[in-house]
Amino acid sequence: MSSRRRPPKHQNSYAWKPNAGVKINEKEVGGKLRPYSEITGVCPRCKEQIDWKRRYGKYKPLREPAKCQLCSKRNVRQAYHNLCSGCAKEQKVCAKCRCCVNQIVGRDSAEVEEEQKMLEEVGLDIFSYLLVAFSVRCYVYFDG
Repeated sequence: MSSRRRPPKHQNSYAWKPNAGVKINEKEVGGKLRPYSEITGVCPRCKEQIDWKRRYGKYKPLREPAKCQLCSKRNVRQAYHNLCSGCAKEQKVCAKCRCCVNQIVGRDSAEVEEEQKMLEEVGLDIFSYLLVAFSVRCYVYFDG
């Protein structure tokens, strides 16, 4: 237990930045041209942990797919995940810590593709839908 009751002797004037003196290649993963992939399939606590690793230079992306701990297939495509997205959805758990959660962060790429296919089947592109909706609202608003 600490018995100090005074403020720190020196206060940092700016936040610490990882690799501050090193020039980062824009074409490498994590650079401007190839940013890290979106964090999906995890609980909010695990998302915060992965975000912290990205902010402070501790994040190491996967070079090749890892093995899922349930199905033993090489389907894990995101770093620090233990389960593939299929098993995590099936079990309704976080893909990193494997705890049962009600709220999963992010949308899986398969969900996005399914949504786009559904929109294409209906024959509505989202931009055309918004354009039509906006023009109808403007017409009704200005027409009186």
